[in-house]
Amino acid sequence: MKIQNSKCKLAHKFYKDYERDDFTVLQEKLQSNVDKILKVIDTKSNIELYETTWYEKWTLGRMIQFNTASPYTNAKARLRKWKKKNQLYLSH
Repeated sequence: MKIQNSKCKLAHKFYKDYERDDFTVLQEKLQSNVDKILKVIDTKSNIELYETTWYEKWTLGRMIQFNTASPYTNAKARLRKWKKKNQLYLSH
């Protein structure tokens, strides 16, 4: 597969780095990282998070969003599209 941009390269590296971890290990690593991010957020004021430039023109709060919530939103959309294409639906 041809990698088209740096985000694709990063995604492929991520998949390669974690391909041997089982689901439980991945969940534990995710929770550990969520806890670390929340600790950082808890130590910052709203001014530090949203009113102070942190990286180029972006605030720390915005960068956290770019690197946490946004990728999940993107992944959920891709999964929904894949499920629809493959006619996979949850039964109740």
